[in-house]
Amino acid sequence: MKSSSRPALGTLVFAVLALGLGTYFTFAAVQGDYGLFRRAEINAEAQMLRMQLADVQAEVTRMENLTTRLSDDYLDLDLLDEQARRVLGMIRADEIVIR
Repeated sequence: MKSSSRPALGTLVFAVLALGLGTYFTFAAVQGDYGLFRRAEINAEAQMLRMQLADVQAEVTRMENLTTRLSDDYLDLDLLDEQARRVLGMIRADEIVIR
């Protein structure tokens, strides 16, 4: 009968392999393509894109309002006056220009 005080080689290989796999999967769960850090980046990017979408929607609404005000069906005299003076570079006699 052989009595050994050190663990068997198979047990040592199993422990090293289990530790290596555990380390690999932990690293992949945190740093990998689908890991926690990537998820945080995607959430931050999604929030930034939502803010850009809101800005673009506000700009579209503003432009639609201006377009409606300059259409044939609706005539906004103040806007028409502003646009004509901007294009023609003219001012009224009672206005003062500050540059």
